Amino acid sequence: MITAIVLITADVDRIPEVAQAIADLDGVTEVYSVAGDADLVAMVRVRRHEDLADVIADRLNKVDGVTGTNTHIAFRTYSSHDLESAFSLGIED
Repeated sequence: MITAIVLITADVDRIPEVAQAIADLDGVTEVYSVAGDADLVAMVRVRRHEDLADVIADRLNKVDGVTGTNTHIAFRTYSSHDLESAFSLGIED
C-alpha cells in the first residue's frame, strides 16, 4: 500500500464542501480540517504509484474550491507501538 499525505489549500468559504467532496473520492481514506499553512490534509492510500496520479492529479486537484496542493509520499509507516519500541532503552524500573 502506498500512502500520500496531501496538504490542500481551498477557498475558505467552501472548506466543508471541499473536504466532503475530497473524502468521497476513491483512494482518499481521511480528510482533516487543520490550522496552519494548509486548510485540509488528505490521506491517500493506493496500491500502485500510477494510481496516485489518478487520485491526486486527475481528481483531487480538480475538485471545485481546491486552490493548491502539496503532496508528500510516505516511505514507511510507524505506529505509536513501533515508536515506543524504537525509543525504549530497555531499562526496567
